[in-house]
Amino acid sequence: MKEAVEFIASIDIAKLAADPRVLVATAVLAVVAVLMRWKYVILLIFGLCAIMAVARYAHLRNAELDTDMFIFVGGTLAVGFVLIYFLFIRGD
Repeated sequence: MKEAVEFIASIDIAKLAADPRVLVATAVLAVVAVLMRWKYVILLIFGLCAIMAVARYAHLRNAELDTDMFIFVGGTLAVGFVLIYFLFIRGD
């Protein structure tokens, strides 16, 4: 159990997201989700990818209130609004 916790703690999210196996698995899951019309899986993939794209674009290095932090907060709020719209407001 201790080894599993250490492995999870040592994972770098940016490196994991750039791993070709993870990208292929995500693409396959996205295609299956679109074909099977799995709304929640599609929105989960969109949300995770969008937040990672915003974080990468914002170049967050320090916990300072500068333009990078405002870009991250604005992008995260935009992703949140899109998810709320598709989950709660827009009906099927």
